[in-house]
Amino acid sequence: MDIQMLVNITSRAWTLPILSSMHSGVAGRQAPLLAATGAGRTAFSQSMDHLIALGLIERNPGYGHPLRPEFRLTPLGKTAANLANKIHHVSAEEDWTLLRRSWTLPVLTSLHTPRHFGDIKRNLPTITDRALSQSLKSMETRHWVCRSVDGAARPPKSVYSAVNTGGLISQVSAPEVNFP
Repeated sequence: MDIQMLVNITSRAWTLPILSSMHSGVAGRQAPLLAATGAGRTAFSQSMDHLIALGLIERNPGYGHPLRPEFRLTPLGKTAANLANKIHHVSAEEDWTLLRRSWTLPVLTSLHTPRHFGDIKRNLPTITDRALSQSLKSMETRHWVCRSVDGAARPPKSVYSAVNTGGLISQVSAPEVNFP
């Protein structure tokens, strides 16, 4: 999977929990997935529509009632669901509030090695400076990212590294993603 696909997947809050739940065997119907993820109906519906548009899930033909359809993972969806499940296993329940934010996972994935702000931005071409800065600050507050200053560089530059839970998530997701 490429980094742009990961950015697209994480642009909706509940896509990763839905993919992880489907990978672990939760039935591909609305009620079981709602119970497994804890999402609200509207946000869940928007996330499902987004996953269908990305080609990660599809309606299971011949199964389910028209008002209560059943869904299944596509081949590309199985790859994404496997990654979501790995991330779910290395993180705690309280970590999912931060992981549901749009840029958290793509930024952590690009931090598989220590990087400068500009290097992270080059790996994620569609991210704005403000969004990157806010993501790094929120992850630094949770102790997922460590910021140090490279005093040898002129002017001094900040170096960001994924640590603790952020480091685990980064090491799980980075091998699965191709950068430009």
